[in-house]
Amino acid sequence: MENEEKKNRNKGGRHSKIDPAVHRYSISLTAEENARFLTLFETSGMHVMAHFITACVFQKGIKTVKIDKATMDYYMRLTSFYSQFRAVGVNYNQVVKILYQKFSERKASAYLYKLEKQTIELVVLSKKIIQLIEEFEEKHIKKP
Repeated sequence: MENEEKKNRNKGGRHSKIDPAVHRYSISLTAEENARFLTLFETSGMHVMAHFITACVFQKGIKTVKIDKATMDYYMRLTSFYSQFRAVGVNYNQVVKILYQKFSERKASAYLYKLEKQTIELVVLSKKIIQLIEEFEEKHIKKP
């Protein structure tokens, strides 16, 4: 009875692996080679250096990701600027409704004439923003 209790007793800890990695190798790199290796490792996006090395040795696909923060910041600002222009369009519609509700037909037409001139300038500026966004996407985001 005591033997059965000893067999069924939980040892605790991790379960042992079926095929543990026990073979280890050592290489030596010069300072220049080490710098190149570290930059490759950082651009790969992998978190474990051992996995990166085995991927290199067995010629698995090594992915490198290069993020240019300046171009991403430029793109984000352009898109937020465009969204602000859309908000101006919503406000424009509200202003037109209020003009016709609060003023006479003649006064509303005079104010709308002034508003129309400013709107034409905003449309030209909006088209330039859209053109800049499209140029940016062609050069930096869309790959052939």
